[in-house]
Amino acid sequence: MRFKQDFFEQLEGFYSQVYPQAISNPHWLGWSDDAAALIGLDKPNDELLMQLSANHAAEGATYYAQVYSGHQFGGYTSQLGDGRSIILGEAIGPDHAWDVALKGGGPTPYSRMGDGRAVMRSAVREFLVSESLAALNVPTSRALAVIGSDLPVWREGQETAAITVRLAKTHIRFGHFEYFSYTGKGDNTKLTQLVDFTIKQHFPHLSTDNAGYVQWFSEVVAATAKMVAHWQSVGFAHGVLNTDNMSILGDSFDFGPFSFLDTFKEDFVCNHSDHEGRYAFGQQPGVCFWNLQRLAQALTPLIASDDLVQALNQYQRHLIDHYLLLMGNKLGLPIFEFTQESSDSDKTEQQQQDLQLVDKFTSLLEANQLDYTNSLRRFGELDLNSQHASLRDDMVDLAKFDQWFAAYQQRVGKVDDVANWQQARNAANPKYILRNYLAQEAIIAIEENGDNTKLAQLHQLLRQPFAEQPEMADFAKRPPEWGQGLIMSCSS
Repeated sequence: MRFKQDFFEQLEGFYSQVYPQAISNPHWLGWSDDAAALIGLDKPNDELLMQLSANHAAEGATYYAQVYSGHQFGGYTSQLGDGRSIILGEAIGPDHAWDVALKGGGPTPYSRMGDGRAVMRSAVREFLVSESLAALNVPTSRALAVIGSDLPVWREGQETAAITVRLAKTHIRFGHFEYFSYTGKGDNTKLTQLVDFTIKQHFPHLSTDNAGYVQWFSEVVAATAKMVAHWQSVGFAHGVLNTDNMSILGDSFDFGPFSFLDTFKEDFVCNHSDHEGRYAFGQQPGVCFWNLQRLAQALTPLIASDDLVQALNQYQRHLIDHYLLLMGNKLGLPIFEFTQESSDSDKTEQQQQDLQLVDKFTSLLEANQLDYTNSLRRFGELDLNSQHASLRDDMVDLAKFDQWFAAYQQRVGKVDDVANWQQARNAANPKYILRNYLAQEAIIAIEENGDNTKLAQLHQLLRQPFAEQPEMADFAKRPPEWGQGLIMSCSS
């Protein structure tokens, strides 16, 4: 790896330098060729294993943990920081640089009495979900590798430590701006320094003046809206949408008790610590907006309130525009052609009709307890020129489905090339997702037998989620009873 150290060199006082602690008997559990290509790496080797397990120093790495704060479950915590993640620097790739972090690299000044370790089960899950979301075209941080060990750690019981090697375009979070806004006590020097650095590094088309600040925040709002639109379209629940888990670039970030939907359920909660359902699947768009409001509040020393409010007021428009673009592609809804004579009310009316069409479809799925991913995949079998839809066979309430289907047929219209239309639906609706029970089976195989074969198989499957892969068809089935609606722990 070839590193540059812009964050470390330009933002002194924004981190603590801390060296990772080695894990014993390191071994590769998972490796992503796709992520490796982002930073110019080829295949894994023994020396790289020793470096990424902290047994050897990586040439050019600086090793540091960032400080930030954040709102956690709605309450503000004045100092958090990287409690178990240590950044090596920005690895230079063919297109741009990526932060490389050892998640589970040992204690830092921000570990808050913790051991700074990640357990194998959480490391494996983060590896899988990072690469799975990327293959689904969802904006996300990446995972280069997961490294196992025989180092014991204690959570609910004894487990073994592991390291996820995370790649991110940046580790700057909403919580960074909160920390340097509220600890400045009227001195905005560090907050300004952070905003300027963020713009120069990641929004280089913008200026570092008042106009540039306003446009920058507007772009953060848009990127966040697009990210959550992707989540809602693929049925992904993050689980812990605290402001310290929100990337300033609108990338999916900091995975804990995440889950993809099996049976569609608007109020599905995947985090067993979320007793009030704050981060339920259907709450995510609102929570991300709330988090943007907290970011805006932290930026009031630099950006006028009216400008912040104006940018926030665009969130819903960005969210709806992108969500309907994604869902329209999944369902095959024609793009509404707006002319110069079209008014905003024309667009709004069409969008409201399409939102109602999508909402009635997901309500059918919920009422009939149907699998979200598999139901959308059925659109690849649909012949709209026929009155029979195979999806109807899954329904209990046939009258309501027929009513919806008639409205849907009218919206889509006649399809001249059925095969091409079906192919387009299969290119938009994955056959395979990272179901929690599949991840759990891979974890159990490692725990009980030290066998990572299932992990490798699952990872390879999820690299091509839209492909039929007929020999892997069992992985697309609804989960067995024990694997339905699994709720995960934050502990790691």
